[in-house]
Amino acid sequence: SFQALRCFLCIASYFICKNAGGTIILFAFFNRIITLGYKRPLQREDLFELNDHDSPYTVCPAFEKHWKEEHIQRRKVTKETPMERKPSLFRALWRTFRVLFIQVFLLKLLADMLAFVSPQVLLIAFCENQPLLDWSGPTYAVVLFVAAASYTLILQVYHRLNMLAAAKIKTAVIGLIYKKALSITNSSRRKFTTGEVVNLMSADAQQLMDMALNMNLLWSAPFQILLAIYFLWKELGSAVMAGLAVLLLIIPLNAFVASRVKHLKKTHMKAKDQRLKLLNEILHGIKILKLYAWEPSFLQKIVKVREGEMEVLKSSGYLTAFSMLTLTCVPFLVSMASFGVFVMKNNENVLTASTVFTSISLFNILRLPLFDLPTVISSIVQTKISLGRLERFICCDELDPTSIQTEYLGGDARCILISVYFVIFRLNLKIADESLVAVVGQVGAGKSSLLSAILGEMEKVEGLIQRKGTVAYVSQQAWIQNATLQENILFGANMIESRYHLVMEACCLLPDLELLPHGDQTEIGERGVNLSGGQKQRVSLARAVYADADIYLLDDPLSAVDVHVGNQLLEKVIGPAGLLKNKTRVLVTNSTVVLPLADQILVMDEGRIIEMGSYEKLLSDNFLQCFSCQFHSPLNLLGPYFQVKGSVILKYLNSFGTFWVTLTMLAYISQNTVSLGQNWLLRTWTDEAKQVQEMAKWIELRDSRLRMYGELGVIQALAVCFGAFVLTKGTLQASRTLHYQMLDSILHLPLLFFETTPIGQLVSRSTKDIYVIDERFHYYLRTWFSCLLDVIGTVVVIIVATPLFAVAIVPLGILYFSIQRYYIASSRQIRRLDGASRSPVISHFSETLLGVSTIRAFGYQDRFISQNKEVIYENLVCYYNNVISNRWLAVRLEFVGNLMIFLAALFMVKNKSHLDSGTVGLAMTYALNITATLNFWVRKACEIETNAVAIERICEYSEMDKEAPWTLPTRPPADWPEQGIVHFDKYEARYKRNLEPALHDVSFQTLCKEKVGIVGRTGAGKSTLTNCLFRILEASKGRIFIDGVDISAIGLHDLREKLNIIPQDPVLFSGTVRENLDPLGSHSDSELWMALELCHLKDFVQSLPEHIHHEVAEGGENLSVGQRQLLCLTRALLRKTKVLILDEATASIDLETDNLVQMTIRKTFSDCTILTIAHRLHTIMDSDRVLVLDSGRVVEFDSPENLLEKGGVFYHMVSEAGIIQNDIGP
Repeated sequence: SFQALRCFLCIASYFICKNAGGTIILFAFFNRIITLGYKRPLQREDLFELNDHDSPYTVCPAFEKHWKEEHIQRRKVTKETPMERKPSLFRALWRTFRVLFIQVFLLKLLADMLAFVSPQVLLIAFCENQPLLDWSGPTYAVVLFVAAASYTLILQVYHRLNMLAAAKIKTAVIGLIYKKALSITNSSRRKFTTGEVVNLMSADAQQLMDMALNMNLLWSAPFQILLAIYFLWKELGSAVMAGLAVLLLIIPLNAFVASRVKHLKKTHMKAKDQRLKLLNEILHGIKILKLYAWEPSFLQKIVKVREGEMEVLKSSGYLTAFSMLTLTCVPFLVSMASFGVFVMKNNENVLTASTVFTSISLFNILRLPLFDLPTVISSIVQTKISLGRLERFICCDELDPTSIQTEYLGGDARCILISVYFVIFRLNLKIADESLVAVVGQVGAGKSSLLSAILGEMEKVEGLIQRKGTVAYVSQQAWIQNATLQENILFGANMIESRYHLVMEACCLLPDLELLPHGDQTEIGERGVNLSGGQKQRVSLARAVYADADIYLLDDPLSAVDVHVGNQLLEKVIGPAGLLKNKTRVLVTNSTVVLPLADQILVMDEGRIIEMGSYEKLLSDNFLQCFSCQFHSPLNLLGPYFQVKGSVILKYLNSFGTFWVTLTMLAYISQNTVSLGQNWLLRTWTDEAKQVQEMAKWIELRDSRLRMYGELGVIQALAVCFGAFVLTKGTLQASRTLHYQMLDSILHLPLLFFETTPIGQLVSRSTKDIYVIDERFHYYLRTWFSCLLDVIGTVVVIIVATPLFAVAIVPLGILYFSIQRYYIASSRQIRRLDGASRSPVISHFSETLLGVSTIRAFGYQDRFISQNKEVIYENLVCYYNNVISNRWLAVRLEFVGNLMIFLAALFMVKNKSHLDSGTVGLAMTYALNITATLNFWVRKACEIETNAVAIERICEYSEMDKEAPWTLPTRPPADWPEQGIVHFDKYEARYKRNLEPALHDVSFQTLCKEKVGIVGRTGAGKSTLTNCLFRILEASKGRIFIDGVDISAIGLHDLREKLNIIPQDPVLFSGTVRENLDPLGSHSDSELWMALELCHLKDFVQSLPEHIHHEVAEGGENLSVGQRQLLCLTRALLRKTKVLILDEATASIDLETDNLVQMTIRKTFSDCTILTIAHRLHTIMDSDRVLVLDSGRVVEFDSPENLLEKGGVFYHMVSEAGIIQNDIGP
């Protein structure tokens, strides 16, 4: 048998050498990174790059090929399979990576077989029976060392390839999700919220990766269990069947636990999706929340969802208690049953040290597969759920590229021909080459849907669409990338200086470059948060113009810009003399200025073209009456790097609770002490058994020791259950506390933070980092503490057996901790780089989801897919280096551990004559586990330090500068303000300390119930004035008074709850119409219907299936922009305040509705002070006074009549807008 063992080790050594060279197998090539990281902080450039066959550029196309083959096979219908087979993601993954899976399988098989070598080295038998040769003892010690070292090397190669395979699976799935998101139909897309789709990439793809890591345990765990039972049979005979019966009894219980876990995981994923969806909406609508002082209300909404998660986590924690009980007590129950039956079935069966401790070593091997099996079963359940979610998304219908013929058969070079029936309208239309077509109609008439049809974004039922030439698209809500201004305009095209400058000038962006801190190299935040609405729209237009396409689809780009800017855009870009004069242009608009310039006008109503023709024709037919009256009627101007510190761990323990921390430590100390007592009892039993000669005394000893062994087992089980219970309680308290503190801190941060911080970063904190706190960090702490107790117990037992070992433990311990500290410096930095590289993946994906229509319109899908692969590549580089760093550590730590086994064996051989076999058996049993225990302990210490980054990142928000308190002890009177008099007194404000003031020495005062229009060119400070009034921006000098109260002396919510605003960007949240109008639930249904009627939305809402309880999609996507704006207006009508700010609130609605809304505002808010920021000047011509701003200063403030008479800035703006005849003088 010894010769067979030697041959087996030779084969293992040969496999190691053949698999990779010494520098690979020992990961010596990574020494450079570890050394460099110890000397200085690592940078991305320091890391090793991926091999070509491991990169996304190779993995994604290979997987997509097999996925297409899977789709093709699904469509094949034969006699044997009359039903179509659903395409399987798992089958496609298997076909793509099967060679790598087989390699991993073979390595795992060899490692599992090596794990059973050490217990078979009968060193204990040598100690009991004097060998014939003196060198047998040292030889067995050497064999132990070689077997352990071979196992270590094989296992680490297995882990490296296994993690690489898992990373490839995640990469392939993410690539497929991203590609699908660019081709999915709009109807299918509406079935998924943005949060759900992002979760597919962040959570479900990660779940597949986790399953791939544990996939081999599905066969490995049963294999190890069977091998252990086989060797146990050789030691205990048929008595081992009693232990096997215990195992079989546990399996149904584990199956029940797995079914419960499946249900809990589904519930948890739904709650997590709901929380992420709500968080996304809050972050995207944070400005509205702050302006309306709704933060506490939405905070409570998330807390309510979070409490649902807590309930699931609590149930999961109690199931974990059962798993821990299984892990800890099943080996005891198996050994108790096996040893009990062994000694009870035959009185001549005596437990010798060889039998007991060889069996215990095998039982210890049994513990890990027994623990892994339920974990893998649970992981399979969760993976099945994730596979279902992923397949549901990637099997959705895609846009049919054949629905639009891009080769027009007519004579025009660039033309659009539509003769088609869509789901919502029937159209017959031909648009000529180089023509300007204006599309007009009321809110919800189908104007934007017409452009979607031309783009192929709608579901075609029948008919024909033909177009020829490239397309550029400007959406109604500008889509801006998180990149520099220049990169947003170039949009991947080559830089041509002359054309770039021409486009910037035509789109009126040159003056904005002077206002931006770094000109066109200024980084634009997500959704263009650091740009005004007009600037975002002009950047979006400039992007389209620079693309030099053949066909331009413009969805009301003039609504968000000032009148004079709109006129310049018409003149220099869109109109007959503009840059696009030789292009085909389809312009959706509510502006009357455009109509005389259009070659053709389409009038739409309820999804149909009710009239088309030239401006003169339609005007004579009265189809443009609602527009022409505004355009022609004279105005009555005379009428009214973190570094993780111990304090971070302390923060977690403080949130955990001192009480629960103390109880958890006591429970685990008790558990490990009892476990040590059980093994010490077996050692005593074997020594006493050798000295007993009489059968009666042996039976008495047997019964006594069995009873004591069982009692210790019961105590251990109670300690395990109690420890799991208090751990669950403390974990829930820590999760609840840290999540609430993070969310509360985020909502208290100033708006500037959200304008400069990617939303992907905040989402990552609430997903990945919260996941670490919820489900991982307490596990790392628990296992670290448990391993620490195991290490202490092992060292104590070995030193008691061989005191000489104490001399060796000191240098080996120093070596251990030196390697650990040397490694942690680099590991921490690689882990941080890994975390930092994850956010761009999520951010880029979220950004793509928002701009998918624009991307498809420009035909840039391939470029964005390539960009997605770039960010995935960067993340994989950091991940792979992190994997190698872990393997580098494991090889070295386990080598030191193997040395400890070798030295312990040699010392025991030397002192054999002074040791009893029971002590030697106990000591060697513990020594054989020291490698895994120490390695696991150090690994968990590293995991704690690296994962503590999650706690650090979450806690950092509480240390940031917050905005002013929401409430102060000094509160204004309940009826404040009564008159609504706003007074700016020498006010100055700046966005950052190092920037020039955005407002300079602003001084003015409104009268009671006065209507004031605020005008000025782009960048004049109009929106800044609003921000200052709401204290979004604090004063650097001067003060603001409302009815004599200094607003800086009261709480933010006391101020904002008393102000009312209708913002330029209509922001709606997912939920019912009622919840959007009245989030606080403070108004009755009758009040809501009255407000809807005043805003001319009553008929529309009544036509909805659920009326005011109709579900609004995320971001209001199932409503037109105009309808969203009217809902926001309705929301404002319900707020009874004395000061109202209108930030171009009617820019997205048609002029007829605009007239009605303006009348509603005048009537409903007649007793309020109204400040109107105007882009369309006709909306403020009936104001009591007009405030004219220029470069942050007040240049004019008087009635419209007086300002026109003076002939100043306001007069020229009105003249440019065409509201008065140019020959009228001052």
